[in-house]
Amino acid sequence: MKFKYNWLLILLLGLGSCVDHDYTIPDNSPDPLEPGSADFSTYVAVGNSLTAGYTDGALFIAGQENSFANIIASKMAMVGGGDFTQPLMNDNIGGMLAGGQKILEPRLIFNGEKPVRLDADPTTELLSGQPGPYNNMGVPGAKAVHLIAPGYGNIANLPLGKANPYFVRMASSPNTSVLQDAMAMNPTFFTLWIGNNDVLGYAASGGDGSNPITDIATFTFAYSTLVSTLTSTGAKGVVLNIPDVTAIPYFTTVPYNPVPLDQGTADALNNAFAAYNQGLTLAFGGGLIGPEEYAKRKINFVAGQNAVTIVDEDLTDLTALGIPSYRHATKHDLLVLPSSSIIGTPVGGNPQLIHGVSVPLEDKWVLTEEEQVEVHDATVAFNGIIKSNADNAGLAFVDANALMVELYLNGISADGFNMNASLVKGGAFSLDGVHLTGRGNALVAQYVLRAIDATYGSNFEAARELPDVGDYPAFYSPSLR
Repeated sequence: MKFKYNWLLILLLGLGSCVDHDYTIPDNSPDPLEPGSADFSTYVAVGNSLTAGYTDGALFIAGQENSFANIIASKMAMVGGGDFTQPLMNDNIGGMLAGGQKILEPRLIFNGEKPVRLDADPTTELLSGQPGPYNNMGVPGAKAVHLIAPGYGNIANLPLGKANPYFVRMASSPNTSVLQDAMAMNPTFFTLWIGNNDVLGYAASGGDGSNPITDIATFTFAYSTLVSTLTSTGAKGVVLNIPDVTAIPYFTTVPYNPVPLDQGTADALNNAFAAYNQGLTLAFGGGLIGPEEYAKRKINFVAGQNAVTIVDEDLTDLTALGIPSYRHATKHDLLVLPSSSIIGTPVGGNPQLIHGVSVPLEDKWVLTEEEQVEVHDATVAFNGIIKSNADNAGLAFVDANALMVELYLNGISADGFNMNASLVKGGAFSLDGVHLTGRGNALVAQYVLRAIDATYGSNFEAARELPDVGDYPAFYSPSLR
């Protein structure tokens, strides 16, 4: 027993000696928020739909309130930022009326199987506009040159295709420009995210020529004008570059081979294309096409999954021989998201004429490899212009292209949420396959605020004032009005 008590005494003495030690508890409190050299008192966001808060195929209040611009404005307000006004729509239905007639569709919702338009009537009337200017000067559909164009908000120019209904509704006067209205706010800080539509319009139309890529000279002039004007009064800012449009769900959701066939149907289709294939054989035999193109153009259906048939205008023109430019799609072709609504449907109600099967899809539904090269080259060129202007003006820069590619290739984890570029389930992209969700906008806002920290010495990240992506929605309920 004495042995045990001796050990007990040693233990108690040891515990007593611990009381005399001083322990420093680490201070894990965030740093006080500081603006650095930036003045956020009047923040103006300039851009297109990505800035406006357009989502689910429409502009509506909830989307606008969750725009990346409004999210970062709420953080700027904590360190000297002023009010951030936006040209809010009337409701959460989306769409627009002109004289009571619908000119823009309501937002998309998910019906459990696919995105569909909300079954509701728009209430936002174009003719009852709310003249600006506003802090959020994001105009859905705008290209770079549109932002400097006088009259882009003039209703008289709408029938001529030289005006934009969203800007008509928010312009301070009929003949002003988006840039003029932005400067009328006397910005001390700005964001500029423009150029996506200069490439996207071409890509989204399958490269059919109806909406060509902006030429380099026009883009260079427009972008340099925007930057030089926005910085002319000493304002600081952030510019974002153009995402790779081929890495977004609009181009990656619809598979190239969605056509299931039994053997009998495959045989019937091959019989229907027999004359076409015979014509190709003659063209090949006559040296008009090489062996690679001959194999590429032959139409052959099999039992099981089949690639859609498409029109490819980059094929050798054999129309003088009565041979159209048809082929099967390959895994390298990108079918645009709206093609899912017509593939497998009859043309004019005729069960023998099926879109994407017996009747090849028009060029507007498919972005071919050759067209993807055009899109890629333009994106690289425009992004070089954007980065050069940012560097020359000493502006903060966000590589939105790298961000979107990372979402597509690997996904991104933030605040306990895993986001990727999948439609519906990915969390980052809305139901239209192009624009971001509220959660996706919060992710972009994080990157913007980090860029501001790095360039202007603010400390949004160190002060733990980056937005939490979990505070923002990945979808909107159909009941939201």
